[in-house]
Amino acid sequence: MKTCKALIIGGSAGSLDVLFKVLPALRIDIPFPIIIVLHRKQGTDSLLSGLLSSKTALIVKEIEEKENILSGTIYVVPSDYHLLIEKDLTFSLDYSEKVNYSRPSIDVTFQSAAEIYSDDLVCLLLSGSNADGVNGLITVKNYGGETAVQDPVTAQVEYMPAQAILRANVDRVLKIEEIADYINLLG
Repeated sequence: MKTCKALIIGGSAGSLDVLFKVLPALRIDIPFPIIIVLHRKQGTDSLLSGLLSSKTALIVKEIEEKENILSGTIYVVPSDYHLLIEKDLTFSLDYSEKVNYSRPSIDVTFQSAAEIYSDDLVCLLLSGSNADGVNGLITVKNYGGETAVQDPVTAQVEYMPAQAILRANVDRVLKIEEIADYINLLG
């Protein structure tokens, strides 16, 4: 199975329900960090981290500036900040212009991580109503990383994963019930 030093999951409308189904089924000895980039309203950070934490035995925390990236932890990108991955494997929060009408932008994080992790990166794009993440998946592929999307048929809002399938030559298309097994086999 694919070598994975980081998994980044991006999503928008309808993706939270998918995470609620996937997180309880994840193994507790995941040997890499999971970084979640979700479009959402400002001020919902602590609520989101708490909700996700209630679904898994893994540590779930909101990202802090210059924090070291640790394996076996689920990180949630704070609302209204882009997330960049630094060469020293720390996080950097950025307040620059919105990308695809979004901050955080999934594209920004996927692209930043691809430069650092190259072929050891796995990115998964879930349900959503715009094409944020598609260009990022293309970049991940160009660096040799693996790309996966939620099967649009199973998505609450199919536009985001459907655009990725059309434009990004993704490696895998996963039904909701296949996502946890896929993640558990990475390492």
